[in-house]
Amino acid sequence: MTDSWTVAGHTFRSRLIVGTGKYKDFEQNAAALEASGAEIVTVAVRRVNVSDPSKPVLQDYIDPKKVTYLPNTAGCFTADEAIRTLRLAREAGGWDLVKLEVLGEAKTLYPDMRETLKATEVLAKEGFKPMVYCVDDPIAAKQLEESGAVAVMPLGAPIGSGLGIQNRVTIRLIVEGAKVPVLVDAGVGAASDAAVAMELGCDGVLMNTAIAEAKDPVRMARAMKLAVEAGRDSYLAGRMAKRRYADPSSPLAGLI
Repeated sequence: MTDSWTVAGHTFRSRLIVGTGKYKDFEQNAAALEASGAEIVTVAVRRVNVSDPSKPVLQDYIDPKKVTYLPNTAGCFTADEAIRTLRLAREAGGWDLVKLEVLGEAKTLYPDMRETLKATEVLAKEGFKPMVYCVDDPIAAKQLEESGAVAVMPLGAPIGSGLGIQNRVTIRLIVEGAKVPVLVDAGVGAASDAAVAMELGCDGVLMNTAIAEAKDPVRMARAMKLAVEAGRDSYLAGRMAKRRYADPSSPLAGLI
């Protein structure tokens, strides 16, 4: 059985997206990607060399012909910065499927939704297909969708915190109301967090720090792969109803 998902006409089997930051070197990053089974990697355009062949380049270790590169706007704090960054990315690599994030402040790295909406509208009109990092708010998520986002990516917790999904209610509401893919982005720390995201019905999970800062990143990448698969199977299977009291597995009537 195959259980794929599609975003902006691109179909993938893996529901795990991984980043390319914080690893000790490109070799470790490539090994973790292989263990994760991910088919998409995010690339921070402002921080990673994607065009200068005289310096070490990610493409030497992660083949863009085999793995989908998702340029992102990490480090951008205004819509104009983010738009300019993605225009440069398109010139450098021809990418139109991109990840948009416009941050409000350095302390929390929460998205500035006013600037995010502005950037989404401009990018969509220019032919980009933005997957958009956002607050875990069903109203904001719907506004992004209506503005041209091809996927909404609500945070589970602050970027790099590893705190796990803090508000399952709003994530579930976003999933129920969305007509585009929903992926939890930020806050995952352990495999159990990834499983929770999938059990809520999300189409996928994006993570970087949870793998890159693990004591054994390659082993953690493999754990995240299995957790995403298990969480998805659990969601599709349909969990049992919650009860306020015990219910015996074996009937109590007719005992010897």
